[in-house]
Amino acid sequence: MNQRGGAERVFAHIARAYPGAPIYTALYDERATGDLVDAGRVRASYLNAIPGSSRFFRYLAPFYPRAFESFDFSGYDTIVSSTTSWAKGIRVPPGVVHVCYVNTVSRFVFAYDDYVGSGLARPIVRRLADWDRRAAMLPTRLIANSSNVAGRIMRYYGRESTVLHCPVDLDRFTPGRGEGNYFIVASRLLPYKRIDLAIRAAQIAHVPLVVAGAGPDERRLRSVAGNSPWIKMTGFISDTELNSLVGNALAAIVPGEEDFGLVPLEAAAAGRPAIAFRAGGALETIVDGVTGSFFDDPSAEALARIMTTFDPRAYDSAALRAHAEKFSPQVFMTRLREIVQETQ
Repeated sequence: MNQRGGAERVFAHIARAYPGAPIYTALYDERATGDLVDAGRVRASYLNAIPGSSRFFRYLAPFYPRAFESFDFSGYDTIVSSTTSWAKGIRVPPGVVHVCYVNTVSRFVFAYDDYVGSGLARPIVRRLADWDRRAAMLPTRLIANSSNVAGRIMRYYGRESTVLHCPVDLDRFTPGRGEGNYFIVASRLLPYKRIDLAIRAAQIAHVPLVVAGAGPDERRLRSVAGNSPWIKMTGFISDTELNSLVGNALAAIVPGEEDFGLVPLEAAAAGRPAIAFRAGGALETIVDGVTGSFFDDPSAEALARIMTTFDPRAYDSAALRAHAEKFSPQVFMTRLREIVQETQ
């Protein structure tokens, strides 16, 4: 809980579903997520005391398994966790129910070479992958954030899971009119997001693109953008600024394969369609021709073609908003409580 993104926002709703429960996490930065999770509920691991841990958290990857295994859950009868990698590995007393919401299978398991290429030594990545597969056997029940992720859970862990789609923060968005004459990418700047593809597509198509967000891939992406008059990179922006930018965009662009596909729903909540690569979770959150469009070839040229011909007038903002409301936080929290109750 030291940065803002889709997984953190989803966890905030899990925490709201159980308002009296304490929250255990490896790292917590109140400046980044204090409005999502109240500091008084948080029990951060010993890693939180390391100077600079919040800023350099990616370098702590080899230490997260032990941090989560060190938590003492004596006295609890039910634990609900949310994980992209580590929280599923907690150790619970015998007889305690552990329901784990899985945002994705750990990327160092199914995208091993990407992690080896990112600077982590191959033996370290291999040990983390081995730990991860063992940890995935521990929870009483797994919940997947999408059918896409449920398929990965079965493929890499050999376990069944219950699908419960992520909620979209409807209150953060108001329907806009798309009058800004630009497309938008709103994302953490990470290599697998393929934001470089969107930048190159906008340059080819000669259409304006706003890239909203920050992350470790920002320097490389700014290099890809160069001095192009078609690209504007905002860095980190507030929720208010994001609402305005998305609401005024022609469409949101999702250039890479997403685990779930929250951005198309956020765009729909702001009354705007999305253009996404036809793969992954976006297949579950975009209704083709109603809430957005797909491109099939993961190339800048293919995306440029659809950006050039895209007609935002073909999409009804009221229908877009209604689609997003099917993924409301209340629907999510109610179903989550039902699943947990069924498991006890």
